[in-house]
Amino acid sequence: MNFENILVDLKENVAIIMINRPTKLNALNKKTIHELHNAFSSLELDKEVKVIIITGSGEKAFVAGADISEFANFNVEEGTELARKGQELLFDFVQNLKTPVIAAVNGFALGGGLELAMAAHFRVASSNAKMGLPEVSLGVIPGYGGTQRLSQLVGKGKAMELIMTAGMISAEDAKDWGLVNYVVDLKELIPLCEKLASKIKRNSSVAIAAAIKAINANYATDINGFEVEIEQFGISFGTNDFKEGTTAFLEKRKPNFE
Repeated sequence: MNFENILVDLKENVAIIMINRPTKLNALNKKTIHELHNAFSSLELDKEVKVIIITGSGEKAFVAGADISEFANFNVEEGTELARKGQELLFDFVQNLKTPVIAAVNGFALGGGLELAMAAHFRVASSNAKMGLPEVSLGVIPGYGGTQRLSQLVGKGKAMELIMTAGMISAEDAKDWGLVNYVVDLKELIPLCEKLASKIKRNSSVAIAAAIKAINANYATDINGFEVEIEQFGISFGTNDFKEGTTAFLEKRKPNFE
């Protein structure tokens, strides 16, 4: 896959997507959002890919925000479409991807950058990472799912504080708040994500996809998450992975999932 603003590397069933706009601190513009959508789409269809890691190039930024120059002169209709299309193409798309996505947050994750990290299934941060949603300082609000996902992850009060102050929090504070799972030195960031990926990829990709669907259902207002869990649990019994997993357990061997 050849792209202008991102790099994709695949080894041992783990894909690493790197947003590569270092002169813009990896800020998201329309082209980058489209390239990320295409990369995630292709990787999800690739049966060799068991886990995807998303990160930014360099040591300063995961994604320092959206490219403001692209929408500074938008009207109401254009702004509405910007948010709707962005969520559809990337942020909601990533959250509902069947392949697990780990965000390796290296440096600044602000605005759309934090929203992208929150769309991933979980997050690991470098110790120099700073996170925030500064949109209200520009006279706008987070539009790529930030108001929804942040409150889901850290609670209503903390989300209100971070959004209304337009401030930044450290990686350690983000860990204390439940926004990230781990904080490590920058040089250990990708190795830890790869270690976590290696644990994930040993398990059933079919079952993991079902678990993602069931967990996400808990946050959908018009869906009963318990019913989705029951449904996905039952469907699992008809899969080859279930047969292999239970057989391997009874035979006291490691499973060999397709």
